[in-house]
Amino acid sequence: MGHRTTGDYPWSVAADTELRELAPPAFTHAVPALLQVYEAAMRPPPEQLPGRASIMNGHAYYPGFRSVVAVRGGEPVGFAYAFHGYRGQWWHDTVVEGLRADGRARQARRYLSDPLEIAEVHVHPDAQNQGVGRSMLYALCRGRPERTAVLSTRSGPSAARHLYRSCGFTEVLEDFSFPGSPDQPFSIMAARLPLTGSGGRRPPGRSVGWPWTGSR
Repeated sequence: MGHRTTGDYPWSVAADTELRELAPPAFTHAVPALLQVYEAAMRPPPEQLPGRASIMNGHAYYPGFRSVVAVRGGEPVGFAYAFHGYRGQWWHDTVVEGLRADGRARQARRYLSDPLEIAEVHVHPDAQNQGVGRSMLYALCRGRPERTAVLSTRSGPSAARHLYRSCGFTEVLEDFSFPGSPDQPFSIMAARLPLTGSGGRRPPGRSVGWPWTGSR
């Protein structure tokens, strides 16, 4: 398991918190502990946790997978992970279809042609409002080759939504319901990479204006 300390990044997190990047095998080994963070942050029905564990274990072996875990006192207090999104993945295809159905085919091409799909960002309540979520988000997106980052978050005002907006994400589809969850509307958000305020640099060849051409 590799790790990076907070000193490697141009942003701050609490001095007693360390960011670690886990390879897929280490991530799947840590899933039970990470689910405790997820449960504390999201308070899902207990019967949903086994399914969530299965999804996380499967995601660990998607192309371009990266995970970042915030550790304090030897225990995880936050985690985030992402992977390269492409046609054939459930979330990707569902969102593309939703955008097209809403008359937003252009946004689908612009933001989901070459995306980093941010699947999860969670911080334990005891560690919230301390820069942990922002630090993990920046670390997750740092140096990625994709053009954009995309994610879904529950509709309505929230600390998470405020964080994403401050990092350059904007809403591209509002009040979207995923199949099987009609009573839980989500906002689909997207940002070009690198994220606002991350201190990162665009890969060589990408212009400052980022004139999207419709191709990768």
